[in-house]
Formats: sequence, structure tokens, C-alpha cells
Amino acid sequence: MCVKANSAHAVWTVDLVRAVAGLLIASAAFPAASAAEDLAGAARQCVNCHTKNSPVIVADWEASRHAEVGVSCLDCHVVSEDSPMGTAHPRSEGKVTALVPASVCGSCHAQQVEEFNASGHFRAYRQQIPKDSLHALTSIHEGREHPELGGAANETGCIQCHGTEIQLDEEGRPTPETWPNSGVGNIYPDGSTGSCGVCHTRHRFSNAEARKPYACASCHLGPDHPNIEIYENSKHGHIYRTEGHTWNFEGGPGEWQPGDDYRAPTCASCHMSQVGDLEMTHNVSDRLYWVQWSKHSPVRGSDDVLSPILGDGPAGREKMREVCAACHGTDHTNGFFAQADKAVELYNEAYYKPATAMLEDLKSRGLLRDNPWLDPFQVKYYYLWHHEGRRARMGATHGAPDYAHWHGFFEIMQDLYELETMYDRRVASGEIED
Repeated sequence: MCVKANSAHAVWTVDLVRAVAGLLIASAAFPAASAAEDLAGAARQCVNCHTKNSPVIVADWEASRHAEVGVSCLDCHVVSEDSPMGTAHPRSEGKVTALVPASVCGSCHAQQVEEFNASGHFRAYRQQIPKDSLHALTSIHEGREHPELGGAANETGCIQCHGTEIQLDEEGRPTPETWPNSGVGNIYPDGSTGSCGVCHTRHRFSNAEARKPYACASCHLGPDHPNIEIYENSKHGHIYRTEGHTWNFEGGPGEWQPGDDYRAPTCASCHMSQVGDLEMTHNVSDRLYWVQWSKHSPVRGSDDVLSPILGDGPAGREKMREVCAACHGTDHTNGFFAQADKAVELYNEAYYKPATAMLEDLKSRGLLRDNPWLDPFQVKYYYLWHHEGRRARMGATHGAPDYAHWHGFFEIMQDLYELETMYDRRVASGEIED
């Protein structure tokens, strides 16, 4: 069996499960009865019981590659006796858990998990931990410091994408404040990080599902990072909407190629998939040049996974050129990057720098309110980089003219004019306007 023990999880199988687990069956997924019948003992008991109690979960598993090769409920959900995540189960000899971190998937998919651990997705929650301003926003301001309900904004919002530190109650079950949670950067009670089920949703874990843009759209959308809207505004998105339903999204690594299986890329095509000689990767930072989510956009240049500039920007650019070259000529590719780079640099030089200089000067003069969300200057500065500035930069680098211009630079222009007006008024009067 490909599943092996690690520090947090132990193998717990029956002999017959071991016997069938190594089978690699080239046909489509077994019919429901066949998959269950190929299991025995406790593994089959799981399926038989959950067919009654949670039939959709079983149906998803029956249609999965896991079912084909004999990977059962036990292989992912049974944990060692000393695991902090384990709870007793009335029909199991061992402890079980509903929590399945990436470390479990890594027992079979070691390379994919290693790549994930080197990506920006790994730190999705960890980068939130030191941000007092973010905690203040969600708990104090949005949550109104309510003693019982104050965490609701964060629990149903930020952490559902970024993840959280999952906590357990006295019985070893995840608390409702931290679970359910599909955050990509979840930190589990055993110390492991990440959830593969964010993109390959349980219990089918479909390649096709993860390759379509909607997998990324669950988190990458909205006014501050509208990546799915930007994709739909691009020519790539136009082609996908027109004929994507005819494309082949199945196939393993190296078996999904532009021209053969799809005519225009999705998010996964550019950022993760094998294209030509470029290997597949689950490091979503590997092919990136700029940092586009931060207040300004530096070129990536760090191998520290917790660094905001994680990645090798120049190397990432060359990898992305190779992706583009699968469909576009050299002049087209070079021209596109030249246009996009110019837009990012315009934001950095003409908007971020002067806006930040005004903010810092007002701070030195004592002309900023203590509560940033009651200060029109600080609120407008936030929108400049966090909303409009991101849209302009992301729109430019993803071929979405409406987001680069009307939702981007046009609105940043207005933000900067308003900031300049407020700045001049405060400096002249020495007071914060009512």
C-alpha cells in the first residue's frame, strides 16, 4: 500500500486491504457495489455503515481513484493511539478523526505535499498570526467585541480561505469556532499544515475539479483580489466559457497538455500544470515574478516560505514564459510582459510611494486618528492598495483590461486625488477634519 506511517498518523489496515491496495486499474471507477466488495473487514464495514448514514460521501469515494486502487476510509481517517486528533469510534478498534491534513495525503503524494510546503499557500494562515491590525478588524471592529458572537466575522470569513489553528474539545472533536474549515493554510492539532481537499474536494479528489477555474475562485474573488472575475474578463476566460465544456480535464501529470486537451489555460494550467518540458508543481509561487497582494509590488527574491517575497522572480518569469510559449509567439509573450511590468511599476512609483509618503508625514504630525476605520485618510489609503491597487496590478498581469483600467487605475487615480486633498487640508489646518 502506498500509505505509510508518519509522525502523526499510522497505517491501520487489514490483510485484504493490503492485497488490493497495490492494484492500478486502468478502467473507469468501479460501480458502487464493486468498490465496496473489494474491501473486507473493518474497511468494508465503514462503507456499509456510511452508505446508510452519509450516502453522498460514499458515492463520492466510489467514483474516486482511491476506490479504484483500494484506498479505504481507514487509510485516511484512522490515526495512532497517541495522536492528538484521535477520538474513539464505536465500530473501530482504533481512533479516528475527521481531520485529514496534507501530511496524510503526503504518505502517497509526497512530492506534491513537499511542493505545497514551499508555496505561499502553506503560510496562508501563518501570515495572519502576527497581524494585530487584522485581528482588530475582524474581532474588535467587525465583531464589535461581542463576548459571545464577536468571532463570527472571522470564523465565517477570513479563516475559511486562509485557514486557522484547529482546536479540539475535551472529547477530541474539533470545536465549532474552528471547524468546519476549508482554509488552505489550516494548522492541525498534530502541528501539520495544509488541506489538499480545498482544491481536490473530498471524497472524490478529482483532478478535473481542481483544474477548472472554480477551484481557485472559491478564494480568489471579490473586490480585493478578483482573480476569477479578471480571468472571465480575459480572452482566456472567453474561450473557456465558449468551449471549456468540450475539453478533457482528466489525466495524470503530463497527460494534460495545451492543444491536445484544452485550447486556453485555466488558473491551474499556468500556475501549476505540466506544459511541454515544464514539470507540474503544487508550489503556486514557483512561476511568479511580482508580489501583487502586498501594499507595493517588489520582485520575488526569497527562499523563506514565510517571507512575503517568497520565490525566485526572474526564474519564475522564465517558467511562465515557457507556459505562454505553448500557445503564443515570442513577440506576443514579450510584449505582454512588457505591458504588465510597466503597469505594476506605474502603481509602485506614481501611486503607492506618494500615498505612503503622505501617510507617514501625517503620522509624524499626529494628524491620523487612533481608530483607522474612523479616519477617512487611512480608509482611502487602504482601498488604494488593498482593493483598487490589487485590481490594477492583477488585471494588467492577467490580460483583463476592464480590471486594469476602470476597476483599477481609474479608481486609484480618484483615491490619490482624495488623499492629496485631505493631506493638504490637514497640514494647512493642523487638525483632523470632522
